[in-house]
Amino acid sequence: MAELAGVSVRTLHHYDEIRLVRPSARTTAGYRAYSAGDVERLREVLAYRRLGFGLREVAELVGDPSTDAVAHLRRLRGLLLERRDRADAMVAAIDRELEARAKGLMVTPEEQLEMLGARLYDAIGGAYTATRCTEPRIAGQIWDALGDAETVLNVGAGTGSYEPADRDVTAVEPSAVMRGQRPAGSAPCVAAAAESLPFEDQSFDVAMAVSTVHHWGDPIAGLREMRRVARRVVVLTFDTDEPGWQDRFWLTRDYLPEFAAVLAEFPSLAGMADAIGARAEPVPIPWDCADGLFEAYWRRPGAYLEDHVRRAVSVWTRVGPKAEQRAVRGLGDDLDSGRWARRNSDLADLDAADLGLRLLIA
Repeated sequence: MAELAGVSVRTLHHYDEIRLVRPSARTTAGYRAYSAGDVERLREVLAYRRLGFGLREVAELVGDPSTDAVAHLRRLRGLLLERRDRADAMVAAIDRELEARAKGLMVTPEEQLEMLGARLYDAIGGAYTATRCTEPRIAGQIWDALGDAETVLNVGAGTGSYEPADRDVTAVEPSAVMRGQRPAGSAPCVAAAAESLPFEDQSFDVAMAVSTVHHWGDPIAGLREMRRVARRVVVLTFDTDEPGWQDRFWLTRDYLPEFAAVLAEFPSLAGMADAIGARAEPVPIPWDCADGLFEAYWRRPGAYLEDHVRRAVSVWTRVGPKAEQRAVRGLGDDLDSGRWARRNSDLADLDAADLGLRLLIA
């Protein structure tokens, strides 16, 4: 067993002595005999140890009676994805510094510390390709709004979802992690921020931005920049003007009230529309939405229990691990008990829901 697990016999003896992994039986010769359940527990212990958890923390994690093997695997997967994403972000920051130093450029203290505090998208971007992609029905509404535009600027372009294939597209994305995940053959991508677009006035027929404005440091400034460089503007964003908007979606109403604080500083829909002279259209979210945005699984609640789903949505990073864990635990309990189904029975027959997504068209 020691050879199979890649640890010493002394380690297994120690785990037995401290009651962390106690083999179920002994052979007639006195050797420890591990059952399938013992091996499963040992796997969990070693996985948590290799993630840096202390023995006391590991004992609490694997000894949790409410957590089964599947829950442990999901938790471990989420922790590993988060670590991978952070490592990817650090590598990208190091590469930028190495490139700057090779050119003899001065590296500021802020730039030196960037590897420890990468942009939000650099921290979550590694998970995007797993669940974030173009939803055809939402794309159709966006592309209709583009009209007869031939040249399109996609601001905050991410990995390239919703970029129309039949137009001349230029992308703008500040995150190196996101730029690195753009597929081969996608539109050329410029490393720049929305608030300072490196283009002349009226350079494009239309500038578009999809589910990105809430990540900008100054959304109004970014929208005005889009208006400056393009003759028309199309933006997919979120409406917080409607009274009680937090209660539109059962997830924020019943499990994650912290979502309201995430958007506390976000401009009003009316303010954003005024900034670019836009009108607003509702964008319904289909029940089987292919793009794993925050509200995508409104009729598939079990998806929110999956770590890889949450890791691709910035909301979960912003509310923090305590709120996330509480929300997931509460939702899981309500799904098991049937309480969620009873409270949300009106959703069962809906093909699409208006949960606040809005298309600004100027």
